[in-house]
Amino acid sequence: MADLKPKLLIVEDDPGLQSQLRWSFEDFDIAVAEDRDSALAQLRRHEPAVVTLDLGLPPDPGGVSEGFGLLEEIISFLPETKVIVVTGHNDRTNAMRAIEMGAYDFYEKPIDPDLLGISITRAARLYEIEQENTRLQSVHGETALEGLIASSPEMLKVCRTIEKLAPTDVSTLLLGESGTGKEVLVKALHKLSDRHGHRLVAINCAAIPEALLESELFGYEKGAFTGAVKTTPGKIEVADGGMLFLDEVGDLPMPLQAKLLRFLQERVIERVGGRSEIPVDVRVVCATHRDLPEQIASGAFREDLYYRINEATINVPPLKDRQGDAVLLARAFLERFAQQLKRPIKGFTSQAILAIENYPWPGNVRELENRVKRAVIMADGVQVTEEDLELDDSEVDPQPFNLREVREKAESRAILRALSVTDNNVSKTAEMLGVTRPTLYNLMRKYAIKV
Repeated sequence: MADLKPKLLIVEDDPGLQSQLRWSFEDFDIAVAEDRDSALAQLRRHEPAVVTLDLGLPPDPGGVSEGFGLLEEIISFLPETKVIVVTGHNDRTNAMRAIEMGAYDFYEKPIDPDLLGISITRAARLYEIEQENTRLQSVHGETALEGLIASSPEMLKVCRTIEKLAPTDVSTLLLGESGTGKEVLVKALHKLSDRHGHRLVAINCAAIPEALLESELFGYEKGAFTGAVKTTPGKIEVADGGMLFLDEVGDLPMPLQAKLLRFLQERVIERVGGRSEIPVDVRVVCATHRDLPEQIASGAFREDLYYRINEATINVPPLKDRQGDAVLLARAFLERFAQQLKRPIKGFTSQAILAIENYPWPGNVRELENRVKRAVIMADGVQVTEEDLELDDSEVDPQPFNLREVREKAESRAILRALSVTDNNVSKTAEMLGVTRPTLYNLMRKYAIKV
């Protein structure tokens, strides 16, 4: 099934090396070119995911002019294609020049197919992720999800939930860590809903002092307190006909929880200092990073309010659990900030990409955005490095690329999870995993798992 394999173009004028590389990468659909003209022809025909480019090409095999000329044309013609430049031993100057021009990575001769294969596999994987994101953006480009950049199964599931809930009027609760992008999802929910022609009004319950929060939410009558020189509607009233977004609802003070509960039950409000009831038609969407059941148990949050705001729940996963999304987001942020700040930044180095993939991102999307913005400002070259991102080795949790290691990690985690679910019952665990008991015992010995 060659059409399902990622395409690799090998640009190399040595027939022996061409043959060696062709047979070393059987997992790729391979094309070969021996000079600049034939390489351009293959590029137009195949549009490969990855190109390995020897800088020394005829008619100047001893120099680098043809190689650099071809590199410039590849980046111009197919900017998404990942180019791995092959240089002479200790030829760091030309290697760094290629990276600055926009090459994905470089590799020094003599060639070890296994080591080169690691770089090619990484490049193909990144290309595939970027292509999937482009496809998703073309599908959702004109919809309310256009502001959401994601290709991970976890976030695609969230997108499908948003699309299902949008046409309804149920009160919706978004749960997730700070910085995961809950506000972006609320905007998508509003834009896809029947209320998109009316306002989306947001208020952060943790950002406003308790003494002011009531008047912000419910409004106040003239003379209700010192400084109330005119009657002012609150956020709930302003959102009439549209959607009200209560961010960090877990920080809402207890007295206001009771007043909000009454509004959700009766759909009427009373302004501070007022006596008349004002009917309001609004859809309420809430978000919090707090554990509300835990707050209910401690008496910090009303259980009846929890069930009122939680007719439907959307769990937003942290960035570290969204496979591939960090790189997509980083590239989008880089493009935006490079344009805003008028900086000549063209992308990330391969080591920066690897660091982005492996860093746990405790501050989620917000942390990623801030790091990329600072890196765009501070970068000396045309590409952002891991040093520019301030991601050092101590912060990065390296993930293996070796398929055996990946498989063993996954098997070990699955066994531990199943044992936990079955309360260490080996027979039930084997049944759940779809293996025999002897096979499970062998695997447990292999991974030193004890019951």
